[in-house]
This record gives sequence, C-alpha cells and structure tokens, in this order.
Amino acid sequence: MSGPYIDPMKLCQGQVWKQGREYIRIVRLERLEVEYKSMPNLGNKEGTKIVTSKKDFCRLLKGAHLLQSSKTPATARPADDAGESSVKLPA
Repeated sequence: MSGPYIDPMKLCQGQVWKQGREYIRIVRLERLEVEYKSMPNLGNKEGTKIVTSKKDFCRLLKGAHLLQSSKTPATARPADDAGESSVKLPA
C-alpha cells in the first residue's frame, strides 16, 4: 500500500457537506443514485437540486468536509437468543 489509510465515507440522507464555497445536502439516497441540493449558503435554503450516480457524487465530495449529520448510524444491538434460529452446516 503506497498511501495512508483513508476511512470510507458513510453517506446518510440529510448530511451537509462543505465543498469550497458551496454547501451540499443529501436529499435522497438510493443504492446507485443520489439526489442532492447545492446551496451557496445554509441560511436561505435556496439552491439547485441535482440527481447523479452515487459514484459521481462521491467524486464530487472528494476533499469536502462533513458539517453535520441529521441521522446517526444505527448501533449494533445484541440479538435475542429466543428470536434467533440456528442452522447447522455440514462439516
């Protein structure tokens, strides 16, 4: 490996990113597509809605900084033993 390790970005609907002089808010997040709103400032909420592929959106965010996240990733909960079904695989 030639470069430093970089954590993969976690995209969530409602996140706000700052890229240069513009703010980018994720409006809709799907498996292969992202709808986002590009705004010159966060105060007036006016901006342009754009739909693009997730790959192109991640390229757009290169070098951007996450400002806030409206949703926090779900934490892993221990599974209930009563609700689990176990399957034995042949050895």
